[in-house]
Amino acid sequence: MTRFYVAEFLGTALLLISVVGSGIMAENLAGGNVALALLANAIATGCMLYAIITTLGPVSGAHFNPAVTLAFLIRREIPLPRAGFYVLCQITGGILGVWACHAMFDLPILQLSTTARTGSSQWFSEAIATFGLLFVIFGGLRSRPDAVPALVALYITGAYWFTSSTSFANPAVTIARGLSDTFAGIDPAHIAMFVLVQLGAAAIATPALKWLFRTEAVE
Repeated sequence: MTRFYVAEFLGTALLLISVVGSGIMAENLAGGNVALALLANAIATGCMLYAIITTLGPVSGAHFNPAVTLAFLIRREIPLPRAGFYVLCQITGGILGVWACHAMFDLPILQLSTTARTGSSQWFSEAIATFGLLFVIFGGLRSRPDAVPALVALYITGAYWFTSSTSFANPAVTIARGLSDTFAGIDPAHIAMFVLVQLGAAAIATPALKWLFRTEAVE
């Protein structure tokens, strides 16, 4: 069990290092070109997702996301106590990943974001982003389990661009990004609604996707 929890902690920490660190670097180098900075941010995040899912998937299942853990809990593929510890490790790992980024770039370790991300369009965007993430995970597990790391990496890289919220789709990532007043940040006052929508979308999507990707033969 300890290896499972360390894997979830480490994977989520590395995920936030890629999200926040690449955002800081992109903002420093893009010369005010927000589109270029977002592109760099998306590519770096996708690369890290492929790496950590491939390497840590065999250890813990590579959730790195409370919404994903909730989905597996609803499907009864993970017991409740383990799910609870997964979420704790994910949130803790995400926060420490953000602090590691601040240390790497010689920024104040403790920060609160001032970036506004709120409104019905962004909340709906997070619902779509979370549904899409679970769609590629469970669709991939049904058809090509070995392709799941690539599917998730490609989906998130694209979703940075086709969602108005830039596709957080992850409560642990959302909470951690509230603690960084950088390119990837989110005002802490706006976190709760993002998390509520992400978890709500996961709760709704999970039974629908279980039905869609059911394993019996197609008639």
